[in-house]
Amino acid sequence: MTYIVKFIYFSFTVFVCLHQTSAIDCFKCVSIGGNNKECDDPFHNNGTIGYLESPCLSGRKGRDGLFPATSCVKLAGFYYDTGVSLTVRTCALDSGTLTTDSELVRMSHCGGFYFDDKYVRGCVQSCNDVDACNSSFSITGRYLTYYLTVIILQVFSLLYC
Repeated sequence: MTYIVKFIYFSFTVFVCLHQTSAIDCFKCVSIGGNNKECDDPFHNNGTIGYLESPCLSGRKGRDGLFPATSCVKLAGFYYDTGVSLTVRTCALDSGTLTTDSELVRMSHCGGFYFDDKYVRGCVQSCNDVDACNSSFSITGRYLTYYLTVIILQVFSLLYC
């Protein structure tokens, strides 16, 4: 094989390996007062409504644009002043700040919080272990070993073949 063909093959292999770990797929929908029953609990994804965003993109603190999300989020509760139910399914990105209290995805919790300038009593839950958990391909030891072996073999073939 020529060096150009080897380089293209190597680049494609690296792209495929990195692409599978770059983002999570999450459901995105909102229901206020039960106006979107398909989004409320119990949630049944039957595939007829396009709630699954793949890959799910989210904003990042201090940055413009959208970035691949690292976690899925489900917010469920009631507006404190009216008692109207609220369910939000979306995705979020850890922005890398030093404290957990400013990062939604680092800690699931229940209690009171503000959503769209209104006080809500409920729970915020985040997950990042599987696509549509609200699901993600995660690199376990077995997959990591496989991908590193492929990359090392490709580099070796570029240098010595």
